[in-house]
Amino acid sequence: MNLIKYIFSSIILVFCLSACGKKKAEETNMASNVIPVKVIEINQESIGQTIHASGVFTTEDETYLGFKIGGVIQHILVKEGDAIKSGQLLATLNLTEIKAQVQQAQIGLEKAERDFTRAGNLYKDSVATLEQFQNSKSALDLARQQISVLKFNQNYAEIRAVKSGYVLKKFANDGQVVGPGTPILQINGANKDNWVLKVGLSDQDWSTVSLGDRASVTIDTEKEQNFTASVVAKSEGVDPITGTLWVTLKTNGIPAKKIALGIFGKANIQPKKKTNAWVIPFDAVVEGNENEGFIFITKDEKTAEKVQVKISSIAHGKVFVTQGLEDVKGIITSGNAYLNDGSAIKIIR
Repeated sequence: MNLIKYIFSSIILVFCLSACGKKKAEETNMASNVIPVKVIEINQESIGQTIHASGVFTTEDETYLGFKIGGVIQHILVKEGDAIKSGQLLATLNLTEIKAQVQQAQIGLEKAERDFTRAGNLYKDSVATLEQFQNSKSALDLARQQISVLKFNQNYAEIRAVKSGYVLKKFANDGQVVGPGTPILQINGANKDNWVLKVGLSDQDWSTVSLGDRASVTIDTEKEQNFTASVVAKSEGVDPITGTLWVTLKTNGIPAKKIALGIFGKANIQPKKKTNAWVIPFDAVVEGNENEGFIFITKDEKTAEKVQVKISSIAHGKVFVTQGLEDVKGIITSGNAYLNDGSAIKIIR
């Protein structure tokens, strides 16, 4: 009997020791899965952020020139980069067809004049009716208007410079068939101070920028020097090609010889309008791109939660967040590299 009691007691002791071992192992395992982190409090601030943008230089007085009528290009007398003077002949169409049309209209006019004279004489002799006389007068007026239109078109079968300046682009060549109004040449004025920088912006940045906002501009030809600029125009719609909105910056002090059409420039715009944003350390962002990112927050100080935020800009090791942190008091800034959504955490004070 004593032997049975001894064996039974031994079995119970083994089970108790095993259970205690498992409990300690589970506690140890749970403790090892808790990740120590640091948390900082955040508050929304009204800030004047810098908007970084880039674009290309253009001019304020660019003009596209084309023929009023369609036809075959006879000669283009200038090339890209040429200096031009106001009234200078730049391009001509082959006039064979238009001359034939003018001659045909001239013959029609002469016939209409003869018919009108004959109808007038017959009407005086009471041979022709008043209606016949009036119809001949209408035919004469119509013939005169027709030849007037054709001669006008003949005069516009050539392109002349509307102002002194330079040829920026040539879009066609001799012998090419073009339609009415098709751009053949792009020119700008001779004024050296009309260069502007046209930059694309996101919808949020575009709404922040106002006319008159100051900016600094850098160009590749003068990398070590910043030039002052100001916003002089804003687009009223999205560019169908780039899908962005744009603003135009008027630059000051850039040497004319350092700029040409299409040269790349960078701008830092300082909007007068303030933006509400959360300013967080760069290390708090675990992943993201230009406008969006992910950070970890905690609401109960025990569990990490991964949230998506909208980033307006990044500067000097700080990230400016405009959306995604509403009703959030603290974000995780250290230890976040080891976290997943729902990870257990321990806050290090």
